[in-house]
Amino acid sequence: MAHPKLMREEQHLLAELPRGLAALRQTAGVEGRLVETGAGAADQTDALVEFHVDGRVYRYAVEAKARIDRYAALNQLKERLARKGTPCLLFVPYMTIALARHCREMDMAFLDLAGNAYLRQPGLYVCVNGEKPDPATTTIGKRGRGTATALRVTFALLCNHTLLNATYRDIEAAADVAIGAIKGVFVDLEERGYIAGAQRKRNHRLLEPARLFEEWVTNYPITLRPKLNPRRFRAEDPEWWKKADLNGLGAYWGGEIAADRLTNYLKPTTCTIYIEPDTRPGQALQALTKLVVANRLRADPKGNIEILDAFWHLPPAPDHGDCVPPILTYADLMATHDPRHLEVAKLIRGQYIEHGFNQA
Repeated sequence: MAHPKLMREEQHLLAELPRGLAALRQTAGVEGRLVETGAGAADQTDALVEFHVDGRVYRYAVEAKARIDRYAALNQLKERLARKGTPCLLFVPYMTIALARHCREMDMAFLDLAGNAYLRQPGLYVCVNGEKPDPATTTIGKRGRGTATALRVTFALLCNHTLLNATYRDIEAAADVAIGAIKGVFVDLEERGYIAGAQRKRNHRLLEPARLFEEWVTNYPITLRPKLNPRRFRAEDPEWWKKADLNGLGAYWGGEIAADRLTNYLKPTTCTIYIEPDTRPGQALQALTKLVVANRLRADPKGNIEILDAFWHLPPAPDHGDCVPPILTYADLMATHDPRHLEVAKLIRGQYIEHGFNQA
Protein backbone atom coordinates (compact mmCIF):
# COMPACT_ATOMS: atom_id res chain seq x y z
CA MET A 1 0.00 0.00 0.00
CA ALA A 2 1.09 3.59 -0.55
CA HIS A 3 2.65 5.55 2.25
CA PRO A 4 -0.20 6.74 4.53
CA LYS A 5 0.93 10.37 4.47
CA LEU A 6 1.36 10.73 0.72
CA MET A 7 -0.74 13.41 -0.93
CA ARG A 8 -3.35 12.09 -3.35
CA GLU A 9 -1.40 13.37 -6.35
CA GLU A 10 1.75 11.61 -5.14
CA GLN A 11 -0.25 8.42 -4.56
CA HIS A 12 -1.42 8.60 -8.16
CA LEU A 13 2.13 9.16 -9.36
CA LEU A 14 3.61 6.43 -7.17
CA ALA A 15 1.26 3.91 -8.77
CA GLU A 16 3.03 4.74 -12.06
CA LEU A 17 6.51 3.90 -10.72
CA PRO A 18 6.66 0.49 -12.49
CA ARG A 19 5.98 2.32 -15.77
CA GLY A 20 8.88 4.67 -15.07
CA LEU A 21 11.17 1.72 -14.41
CA ALA A 22 10.03 0.10 -17.65
CA ALA A 23 10.72 3.34 -19.53
CA LEU A 24 14.24 3.42 -18.08
CA ARG A 25 14.81 -0.11 -19.32
CA GLN A 26 13.93 1.13 -22.82
CA THR A 27 16.06 4.28 -22.72
CA ALA A 28 19.13 3.05 -20.83
CA GLY A 29 18.89 -0.74 -20.71
CA VAL A 30 18.92 -0.64 -16.90
CA GLU A 31 16.79 -3.15 -15.01
CA GLY A 32 14.92 -1.63 -12.11
CA ARG A 33 12.64 -3.34 -9.62
CA LEU A 34 10.08 -1.93 -7.22
CA VAL A 35 10.87 -3.59 -3.89
CA GLU A 36 8.00 -2.11 -1.91
CA THR A 37 5.92 0.99 -1.42
CA GLY A 38 5.45 2.58 1.96
CA ALA A 39 8.97 1.44 2.88
CA GLY A 40 10.65 3.06 5.85
CA ALA A 41 7.52 4.83 7.07
CA ALA A 42 9.45 6.29 9.98
CA ASP A 43 11.49 8.54 7.69
CA GLN A 44 8.65 9.24 5.25
CA THR A 45 10.09 7.15 2.41
CA ASP A 46 7.50 6.63 -0.32
CA ALA A 47 8.96 3.47 -1.87
CA LEU A 48 12.11 1.40 -2.31
CA VAL A 49 13.61 0.43 -5.70
CA GLU A 50 16.61 -1.60 -6.80
CA PHE A 51 18.67 -1.31 -9.98
CA HIS A 52 20.67 -4.31 -11.22
CA VAL A 53 23.79 -3.39 -13.22
CA ASP A 54 26.72 -5.71 -13.99
CA GLY A 55 25.79 -8.11 -11.23
CA ARG A 56 25.56 -5.41 -8.60
CA VAL A 57 22.45 -4.12 -6.83
CA TYR A 58 21.92 -0.42 -6.16
CA ARG A 59 19.10 0.50 -3.81
CA TYR A 60 17.30 3.86 -3.60
CA ALA A 61 14.63 5.28 -1.34
CA VAL A 62 12.04 6.96 -3.58
CA GLU A 63 10.55 10.41 -3.10
CA ALA A 64 7.53 10.87 -5.38
CA LYS A 65 6.81 14.48 -6.31
CA ALA A 66 3.90 15.29 -8.61
CA ARG A 67 4.95 18.89 -9.29
CA ILE A 68 8.48 20.00 -10.00
CA ASP A 69 8.84 23.05 -12.22
CA ARG A 70 11.31 25.34 -10.46
CA TYR A 71 14.94 25.20 -9.39
CA ALA A 72 13.80 26.33 -5.94
CA ALA A 73 11.74 23.16 -5.53
CA LEU A 74 14.75 21.01 -6.41
CA ASN A 75 16.94 22.92 -3.99
CA GLN A 76 14.46 22.30 -1.18
CA LEU A 77 14.20 18.62 -2.00
CA LYS A 78 17.95 18.19 -2.17
CA GLU A 79 18.27 19.71 1.28
CA ARG A 80 15.54 17.48 2.74
CA LEU A 81 16.63 14.25 1.05
CA ALA A 82 20.23 14.78 2.15
CA ARG A 83 19.04 14.44 5.75
CA LYS A 84 17.84 10.88 5.14
CA GLY A 85 21.42 9.59 5.01
CA THR A 86 20.64 7.03 2.30
CA PRO A 87 20.66 7.22 -1.53
CA CYS A 88 17.38 8.85 -2.60
CA LEU A 89 15.67 8.95 -5.98
CA LEU A 90 13.32 11.74 -6.97
CA PHE A 91 10.45 10.34 -9.07
CA VAL A 92 8.45 12.85 -11.12
CA PRO A 93 6.03 12.77 -14.07
CA TYR A 94 8.50 14.60 -16.32
CA MET A 95 11.88 16.29 -15.88
CA THR A 96 12.69 19.04 -18.36
CA ILE A 97 16.18 19.27 -19.84
CA ALA A 98 16.93 22.39 -17.78
CA LEU A 99 15.78 20.84 -14.51
CA ALA A 100 17.60 17.59 -15.34
CA ARG A 101 20.80 19.59 -15.78
CA HIS A 102 20.23 21.21 -12.40
CA CYS A 103 19.77 17.78 -10.83
CA ARG A 104 23.09 16.62 -12.26
CA GLU A 105 24.82 19.74 -10.97
CA MET A 106 23.44 19.01 -7.50
CA ASP A 107 24.14 15.27 -7.89
CA MET A 108 20.49 14.44 -7.19
CA ALA A 109 19.20 11.16 -8.63
CA PHE A 110 15.90 11.28 -10.50
CA LEU A 111 13.62 9.25 -12.76
CA ASP A 112 10.58 10.27 -14.76
CA LEU A 113 7.86 8.49 -16.70
CA ALA A 114 9.56 9.19 -20.04
CA GLY A 115 12.68 7.25 -18.99
CA ASN A 116 14.82 10.32 -18.33
CA ALA A 117 17.09 9.64 -15.38
CA TYR A 118 20.24 10.49 -13.50
CA LEU A 119 21.79 7.81 -11.26
CA ARG A 120 25.28 7.92 -9.86
CA GLN A 121 26.92 5.65 -7.31
CA PRO A 122 30.30 3.91 -7.31
CA GLY A 123 30.14 1.59 -10.32
CA LEU A 124 26.87 3.10 -11.57
CA TYR A 125 26.33 6.03 -13.91
CA VAL A 126 23.13 6.63 -15.86
CA CYS A 127 22.28 9.92 -17.55
CA VAL A 128 19.30 10.20 -19.90
CA ASN A 129 17.52 13.43 -20.80
CA GLY A 130 15.52 14.87 -23.65
CA GLU A 131 13.08 11.96 -23.93
CA LYS A 132 9.64 13.36 -24.68
CA PRO A 133 6.82 12.80 -22.18
CA ASP A 134 3.74 10.77 -22.91
CA PRO A 135 0.85 13.28 -23.12
CA ALA A 136 -1.02 11.12 -20.62
CA THR A 137 1.59 11.85 -17.95
CA THR A 138 1.35 15.60 -18.22
CA THR A 139 -1.98 15.67 -16.37
CA ILE A 140 -0.39 14.30 -13.21
CA GLY A 141 0.25 17.11 -10.77
CA LYS A 142 -1.57 19.82 -12.74
CA ARG A 143 -4.72 19.79 -10.66
CA GLY A 144 -4.94 22.18 -7.75
CA ARG A 145 -2.08 24.46 -8.74
CA GLY A 146 -2.25 27.53 -6.49
CA THR A 147 -3.79 30.79 -7.63
CA ALA A 148 -2.61 34.09 -6.21
CA THR A 149 -5.61 34.07 -3.87
CA ALA A 150 -4.88 30.52 -2.74
CA LEU A 151 -1.25 31.45 -2.07
CA ARG A 152 -2.30 34.43 0.05
CA VAL A 153 -4.61 32.27 2.16
CA THR A 154 -2.09 29.43 2.42
CA PHE A 155 0.62 31.84 3.54
CA ALA A 156 -1.60 33.14 6.32
CA LEU A 157 -2.42 29.58 7.44
CA LEU A 158 1.24 28.54 7.44
CA CYS A 159 2.26 31.60 9.44
CA ASN A 160 -0.63 31.41 11.90
CA HIS A 161 -2.14 27.94 12.36
CA THR A 162 -4.95 29.30 14.54
CA LEU A 163 -6.48 30.78 11.39
CA LEU A 164 -7.41 27.23 10.33
CA ASN A 165 -10.37 27.47 12.68
CA ALA A 166 -10.93 31.21 12.60
CA THR A 167 -13.90 32.85 10.95
CA TYR A 168 -13.73 33.60 7.26
CA ARG A 169 -13.84 37.27 8.22
CA ASP A 170 -10.64 36.87 10.24
CA ILE A 171 -8.96 34.99 7.37
CA GLU A 172 -10.10 37.67 4.92
CA ALA A 173 -8.39 40.31 7.07
CA ALA A 174 -5.18 38.29 7.52
CA ALA A 175 -4.77 37.28 3.87
CA ASP A 176 -6.25 40.39 2.24
CA VAL A 177 -8.54 38.38 -0.06
CA ALA A 178 -12.22 38.43 -0.92
CA ILE A 179 -14.19 36.50 1.68
CA GLY A 180 -16.08 34.61 -1.03
CA ALA A 181 -12.87 32.98 -2.28
CA ILE A 182 -11.81 31.45 1.03
CA LYS A 183 -14.15 28.46 1.04
CA GLY A 184 -12.85 27.33 -2.35
CA VAL A 185 -9.26 27.43 -1.07
CA PHE A 186 -10.19 25.28 1.92
CA VAL A 187 -12.06 22.81 -0.27
CA ASP A 188 -9.03 22.48 -2.55
CA LEU A 189 -6.68 21.93 0.39
CA GLU A 190 -9.02 19.31 1.83
CA GLU A 191 -9.38 17.47 -1.50
CA ARG A 192 -5.61 17.36 -1.89
CA GLY A 193 -5.12 15.96 1.60
CA TYR A 194 -3.57 19.00 3.27
CA ILE A 195 -6.40 19.73 5.70
CA ALA A 196 -8.55 17.39 7.82
CA GLY A 197 -11.50 18.19 10.05
CA ALA A 198 -14.51 20.43 9.57
CA GLN A 199 -14.99 24.19 9.60
CA ARG A 200 -18.31 24.01 11.46
CA LYS A 201 -16.72 21.94 14.24
CA ARG A 202 -13.66 24.19 14.39
CA ASN A 203 -11.36 21.16 14.30
CA HIS A 204 -9.41 21.78 11.11
CA ARG A 205 -5.75 20.72 11.24
CA LEU A 206 -2.88 20.65 8.77
CA LEU A 207 -1.84 17.11 7.83
CA GLU A 208 1.31 17.87 5.86
CA PRO A 209 2.51 21.39 6.75
CA ALA A 210 6.04 20.74 5.47
CA ARG A 211 4.81 19.62 2.05
CA LEU A 212 2.34 22.50 1.86
CA PHE A 213 5.13 24.90 2.78
CA GLU A 214 7.37 23.52 0.02
CA GLU A 215 4.55 23.81 -2.52
CA TRP A 216 3.96 27.41 -1.45
CA VAL A 217 7.66 28.29 -1.72
CA THR A 218 7.73 26.82 -5.23
CA ASN A 219 4.63 28.63 -6.50
CA TYR A 220 5.07 31.99 -4.77
CA PRO A 221 7.70 33.50 -7.14
CA ILE A 222 5.76 32.30 -10.19
CA THR A 223 2.18 33.16 -9.32
CA LEU A 224 1.95 35.72 -6.52
CA ARG A 225 5.17 37.73 -6.40
CA PRO A 226 4.86 39.22 -9.93
CA LYS A 227 1.46 40.63 -8.92
CA LEU A 228 2.82 42.58 -5.95
CA ASN A 229 3.53 45.76 -7.95
CA PRO A 230 7.35 45.42 -7.90
CA ARG A 231 9.28 48.68 -8.18
CA ARG A 232 13.06 49.12 -8.28
CA PHE A 233 15.27 51.87 -6.91
CA ARG A 234 18.91 52.63 -6.22
CA ALA A 235 20.48 54.55 -3.35
CA GLU A 236 23.47 56.91 -3.35
CA ASP A 237 24.70 55.30 -0.13
CA PRO A 238 24.97 51.49 -0.55
CA GLU A 239 24.60 51.07 3.22
CA TRP A 240 21.59 53.37 3.53
CA TRP A 241 19.47 50.55 4.94
CA LYS A 242 21.57 50.36 8.11
CA LYS A 243 20.23 53.77 9.16
CA ALA A 244 16.76 53.52 7.60
CA ASP A 245 13.72 53.40 9.88
CA LEU A 246 10.60 51.62 8.63
CA ASN A 247 8.54 52.27 11.75
CA GLY A 248 5.20 53.89 11.00
CA LEU A 249 5.44 53.19 7.26
CA GLY A 250 3.70 49.82 7.21
CA ALA A 251 6.88 48.47 5.63
CA TYR A 252 9.01 45.40 6.36
CA TRP A 253 12.48 44.22 5.41
CA GLY A 254 12.60 41.06 3.31
CA GLY A 255 15.20 39.14 1.33
CA GLU A 256 18.86 39.55 2.25
CA ILE A 257 18.36 42.18 4.95
CA ALA A 258 15.72 40.14 6.77
CA ALA A 259 17.94 37.07 6.43
CA ASP A 260 20.89 38.95 7.93
CA ARG A 261 18.78 40.14 10.86
CA LEU A 262 17.48 36.64 11.50
CA THR A 263 20.83 34.86 11.28
CA ASN A 264 23.70 37.41 11.30
CA TYR A 265 25.12 35.19 8.57
CA LEU A 266 24.76 37.23 5.39
CA LYS A 267 26.22 40.50 4.15
CA PRO A 268 23.37 42.08 2.14
CA THR A 269 24.07 43.44 -1.32
CA THR A 270 20.45 43.78 -2.39
CA CYS A 271 17.46 45.18 -0.55
CA THR A 272 13.86 43.93 -0.55
CA ILE A 273 11.05 45.85 1.17
CA TYR A 274 7.39 44.90 1.40
CA ILE A 275 5.10 47.87 2.02
CA GLU A 276 1.41 47.72 2.84
CA PRO A 277 -0.84 48.77 -0.06
CA ASP A 278 -3.66 51.29 0.33
CA THR A 279 -6.03 50.79 3.21
CA ARG A 280 -6.91 54.47 3.10
CA PRO A 281 -6.71 56.58 -0.08
CA GLY A 282 -3.13 57.61 -0.72
CA GLN A 283 -1.73 55.89 2.38
CA ALA A 284 0.68 53.51 0.63
CA LEU A 285 1.82 56.16 -1.83
CA GLN A 286 2.48 58.54 1.03
CA ALA A 287 4.49 55.90 2.93
CA LEU A 288 6.49 55.01 -0.17
CA THR A 289 7.21 58.69 -0.85
CA LYS A 290 8.44 59.15 2.71
CA LEU A 291 10.70 56.14 2.37
CA VAL A 292 12.13 57.30 -0.96
CA VAL A 293 12.67 60.91 0.09
CA ALA A 294 14.09 60.15 3.55
CA ASN A 295 16.66 57.74 2.11
CA ARG A 296 17.39 59.56 -1.16
CA LEU A 297 16.34 56.67 -3.35
CA ARG A 298 15.92 57.11 -7.08
CA ALA A 299 13.91 55.00 -9.49
CA ASP A 300 16.06 52.60 -11.48
CA PRO A 301 14.64 49.55 -13.32
CA LYS A 302 17.97 47.77 -12.74
CA GLY A 303 18.43 48.98 -9.16
CA ASN A 304 19.31 46.66 -6.31
CA ILE A 305 16.42 47.88 -4.15
CA GLU A 306 13.05 46.22 -4.78
CA ILE A 307 9.83 47.39 -3.15
CA LEU A 308 6.71 45.23 -3.34
CA ASP A 309 3.21 45.34 -1.90
CA ALA A 310 2.76 43.46 1.36
CA PHE A 311 0.00 40.85 1.04
CA TRP A 312 -0.73 39.87 4.64
CA HIS A 313 -1.95 41.38 7.91
CA LEU A 314 -0.43 39.31 10.68
CA PRO A 315 1.01 40.20 14.09
CA PRO A 316 4.71 41.05 13.74
CA ALA A 317 7.31 38.81 15.33
CA PRO A 318 8.30 40.08 18.81
CA ASP A 319 12.04 40.07 18.08
CA HIS A 320 11.97 41.04 14.39
CA GLY A 321 8.88 43.20 14.01
CA ASP A 322 10.32 45.17 11.11
CA CYS A 323 10.94 42.01 9.03
CA VAL A 324 8.58 39.92 6.92
CA PRO A 325 7.57 36.48 8.27
CA PRO A 326 10.48 34.00 8.01
CA ILE A 327 8.56 31.85 5.50
CA LEU A 328 8.61 34.75 3.04
CA THR A 329 12.30 35.48 3.66
CA TYR A 330 13.04 31.82 2.97
CA ALA A 331 11.00 31.84 -0.25
CA ASP A 332 12.72 34.94 -1.63
CA LEU A 333 16.16 33.49 -0.85
CA MET A 334 15.37 30.12 -2.44
CA ALA A 335 14.09 31.77 -5.62
CA THR A 336 17.47 33.39 -6.34
CA HIS A 337 19.40 30.07 -6.69
CA ASP A 338 22.40 31.87 -5.17
CA PRO A 339 24.48 29.34 -3.15
CA ARG A 340 24.98 31.95 -0.39
CA HIS A 341 21.24 32.36 -0.12
CA LEU A 342 20.52 28.65 -0.10
CA GLU A 343 22.85 28.18 2.86
CA VAL A 344 21.21 30.97 4.86
CA ALA A 345 17.72 29.77 3.86
CA LYS A 346 18.59 26.41 5.39
CA LEU A 347 19.47 28.12 8.67
CA ILE A 348 16.23 30.11 8.66
CA ARG A 349 14.18 27.01 8.01
CA GLY A 350 15.81 25.15 10.88
CA GLN A 351 15.67 28.03 13.36
CA TYR A 352 12.35 29.72 12.58
CA ILE A 353 10.10 27.52 10.44
CA GLU A 354 10.33 23.79 11.08
CA HIS A 355 9.22 23.94 14.71
CA GLY A 356 5.89 25.24 13.43
CA PHE A 357 5.32 22.07 11.41
CA ASN A 358 5.12 20.09 14.65
CA GLN A 359 2.55 22.48 16.09
CA ALA A 360 0.14 22.36 13.14
